[in-house]
Amino acid sequence: GHAATGGLIRDHTGRCLTAFAINLGNYSITWAELRGAVEGLQLAWDTGFRHVRVELDSLCAVQLLGNLDEPDHHQAAIIQRFKELLTHQWEVVVSHIFREGNKCVDHLASRGHLLPLGYHSIPCSDPTLCNFIMYDCQGLSEPRLVLNEG
Repeated sequence: GHAATGGLIRDHTGRCLTAFAINLGNYSITWAELRGAVEGLQLAWDTGFRHVRVELDSLCAVQLLGNLDEPDHHQAAIIQRFKELLTHQWEVVVSHIFREGNKCVDHLASRGHLLPLGYHSIPCSDPTLCNFIMYDCQGLSEPRLVLNEG
């Protein structure tokens, strides 16, 4: 289906330094997550960060980035690109975060669907993004509804 991704670089205080949204066209959700991770990691390197935490809301993507060494896997090319970035002289930690815990990135990915195909830089001063950054910094989130099928 139609896929989009987004991300942002924050400093150690949570202040937004740069943000992006990408309209990817027709790709899988997992590929979109992986592409966002690659774009974010490249942006962090280019910005000069050398101690980076990558937070993804796709547990599948986190597991693929941490465990996959199969060259024939259908996501192998994008995973290989991520792993190549890890060979730079820096410290990178990849972790899973629930979507509700990072409303900024969820907002940026949703915004990507509305933009023309390709990469778009989003100013951190964007009023809507500022609201989501404030919610994230304050730890505000919406509860997740989980159905008990037992």
